Amino acid sequence: MSETIRMTVAQAVVEFLAVQFSERDGERQKLFAGCFGIFGHGNVAGIGQALLQHETRAIEAGVAPGLPYVLARNEQAMVHTSVAYARQKDRLQTWVCTASVGPGSTNMLTGAALATINRLPVLLLPSGTFATRRSSPVLQELEAPYGGDLTVNDAFRPLSRFFDRVTRAEQLPSALLAAMRVLTDPAETGAVTLALPQDVQAEAHDWPAELFAQRTWHVARPPAEAARIAGAAEIIRSARRPLIVAGGGVHYSGAEAALRALCEATGIPVGETQAGKGSLPHGHPQEMGAVGSTGTTAANHLARTADVVIGVGTRWSDFTTASRTAFQHDGVRFVNINIANFDAGKHAGYSVVADAREALTALADALADHRVDEAYVSEQSELWRSWDDQVEAAYHPPASVTDALADGLLTQGTVLGCVNELSDPRDVVLCAAGSMPGDLHKLWRVRDRKAYHVEYGFSCMGYEVPASLGVRLADETRDVFALVGDGGYLMMPTELVTAVQERIKVIVVLVQNHGFHSIGSLSQELGSQRFGTSYRYRGAQGRLDGDVLPVDLAANARSLGVHVIEVASRAELEAAIGTAKAAPADGGPIVIHVNTDPLVHAPDSEAWWDVPVSQVAELASTREAYDRYLGHRTGQRTYLGAAGEELS
Repeated sequence: MSETIRMTVAQAVVEFLAVQFSERDGERQKLFAGCFGIFGHGNVAGIGQALLQHETRAIEAGVAPGLPYVLARNEQAMVHTSVAYARQKDRLQTWVCTASVGPGSTNMLTGAALATINRLPVLLLPSGTFATRRSSPVLQELEAPYGGDLTVNDAFRPLSRFFDRVTRAEQLPSALLAAMRVLTDPAETGAVTLALPQDVQAEAHDWPAELFAQRTWHVARPPAEAARIAGAAEIIRSARRPLIVAGGGVHYSGAEAALRALCEATGIPVGETQAGKGSLPHGHPQEMGAVGSTGTTAANHLARTADVVIGVGTRWSDFTTASRTAFQHDGVRFVNINIANFDAGKHAGYSVVADAREALTALADALADHRVDEAYVSEQSELWRSWDDQVEAAYHPPASVTDALADGLLTQGTVLGCVNELSDPRDVVLCAAGSMPGDLHKLWRVRDRKAYHVEYGFSCMGYEVPASLGVRLADETRDVFALVGDGGYLMMPTELVTAVQERIKVIVVLVQNHGFHSIGSLSQELGSQRFGTSYRYRGAQGRLDGDVLPVDLAANARSLGVHVIEVASRAELEAAIGTAKAAPADGGPIVIHVNTDPLVHAPDSEAWWDVPVSQVAELASTREAYDRYLGHRTGQRTYLGAAGEELS
């Protein structure tokens, strides 16, 4: 009979997770860096006890715990921290998150959605009410009269790439193995949820000893089929104005060098999605920057006239296609290189299902004697120079702009420019929601493959602060600049306390503009007059149009134990960045507080984003917006394939 070890379900979970590894290209690393958690009834005596026992054993042995525990302050935030860590690690490592019954667990739902939408791995362990139902209904239990087996944790099902509920100890080994498979599959990865009822967590069982042996999960690089590469090369050879759109898959595959080699050999220009930004470094001749609704005029001009568009590791979001108006050539064809068949088939594209690095290397070989016309290469240079001049003007606005600003206010472009120019090339800029992601996408000059981190799949307000912790934990050799507006900061500043606790150095640039800048601008464009988007007192007519609220976010951050620097000029901002950079690596978080004028905008992308406008309205502003909307709609395309083309 095989050897067995008696321990609880929760103890078995912790000991199993502590010895899991991932491997790609012969490089092996721990799959889980640790476990974030907040304890309450449901996990305090289960996973909590197991983590304590695991840590105590390690301390007594004089070694580091295999699964160290970090106390978080908000359950949604700890998922964001884990996801950001996984992204910085190219999806090869992540964290575990444990939460208590009821609201503790449902707080992780937003983080689960973000992880799955962005194809980033995280393991969630929500706690459940009693599997035996011996004490039902317990505190924080959802009672559904139509289903006795329903719990709030069922809400994780549509948000997870894999979901299981362990109601018997015997189910755990298969659930754990299935979870590891999905987490380490680059085509399937996302949030993985194992729901653990509180009584099951504490239940003892005799486990086979081999369950706790080290396991290494191979992260595959599936090669492209030779015939598909040949077909893709034939389509590209037929193009006069090909364009590559680089997505996040370029980074996750580590395909930047392969992309660069292909572009330099063929002269094909590159536009980048939010996740793909930095696929080529700033200044590369084929680097045209952001493409789509928040793109550069250079990339968007090339997109409008492209006859073949090669998508590499992109899921073709509406911001990338400018709501299907970016690519206007009558016979435009798509070649989609993606590790996930689901994404490779979009826009009726010619699909090449493969790892990005492997496919680009094979495609370069197939196009070894091919190069675009030199006039097309020269056009790229001219377009880029024109755009880069606009970036310079945004970073260093003329006196006609700065003289019109109220005292103590800077433009958002000035703030981004200072951080961009004074940070080190390897430092990471991080953002997620509001107007800054769009400005960063089009303006930021990326100098390192892992130096740009904007979450724009779910674009979740509140992601910035907790995510900055994840990036810093993933690579302590880089400073992290989290750019967050006052709206995003108010959503989730809590993990600044975790950063203080763990002495994690992150630099938060808190941009105060007294409202929702991005949505205010969108509201104006849609004819809704910035209604409900400013942080103000109610005025005489009962609207939020009175004086600005006396909210002091600098004082708020200071109250959390954070070192805060308040600035009111460009010179003060530059000095603050220098001070933050010089701070010790274990000195904890720093917040730089700066006020900006929300009505000074970045250069226009000359692109559109489809947000429907009311078809009938009493307001003239809405009727005018609807007329503009109909005009933009005329440019939308179906992208169903060129006439007569044999599709994949």
